[in-house]
Amino acid sequence: MIVVEQVFNIADLPEEARSYARDTLTLGWEDRTHARGRRRTDGGVEFATSLPRGTVLRAGDCFVLDHPPLVVTVVEQPEPVFVIQPRAPAEWALYAYHIGNRHQPLMITGDALVCPDLPGVEQLLEQHRMPYVRQLQAFTPAVLVAGHSH
Repeated sequence: MIVVEQVFNIADLPEEARSYARDTLTLGWEDRTHARGRRRTDGGVEFATSLPRGTVLRAGDCFVLDHPPLVVTVVEQPEPVFVIQPRAPAEWALYAYHIGNRHQPLMITGDALVCPDLPGVEQLLEQHRMPYVRQLQAFTPAVLVAGHSH
């Protein structure tokens, strides 16, 4: 099985790989945090990754496979999320604090806080009267903390 050890930006592909066939690899946010493991492209090609610890894959990241000659581009899978739109600057901090205090992952966009639609999160949002809607969208947390404990 081919083992890939490097991630490329599409603009920085090696010259020889620019003519390779293309495929995609659609992954949810948790799967994009796994640096090592078996993968299967959307077209069915199997390979493995052995990336540096802490690597988080993002949309547009690429893997180069030599056999078969293939460039595999990461696609972020839309997932069920809560989209919270704070109405005032103080709400941004307060809502982020409450979500983080419950050890929930959080994505910060230009106009919203986004967290996965996980059990118990809706109760948290309602308890603190946070305005939210449910949506399907790609999710990448602002910070991933490994080995956190109290």
